[in-house]
Amino acid sequence: MDIAHTPAAERIARVLCGQRISINAGGETESASAMVDDHWRDHLPDALAVLRTLREPDQHMAAAGDPAIWEAMVLVAIEQAKPKPQTVVL
Repeated sequence: MDIAHTPAAERIARVLCGQRISINAGGETESASAMVDDHWRDHLPDALAVLRTLREPDQHMAAAGDPAIWEAMVLVAIEQAKPKPQTVVL
């Protein structure tokens, strides 16, 4: 099984951003990668909404694996996406 090196919320936000920008997904920009790099953070609230929705697996998902592990994994993804307080050293 492949394991991603990019946080789940970022991957979702990038997909949502690309979907709105790229001509391949209904947008108007032919080469959208630079714009996605610049604007994916604008889509983090939507990505977090998706993750919050996925916290609870449906019946088929639960039958395929352990629902408690699934929920724990999604909760970690949500927590990881929360902004970290910045420390200012004077």
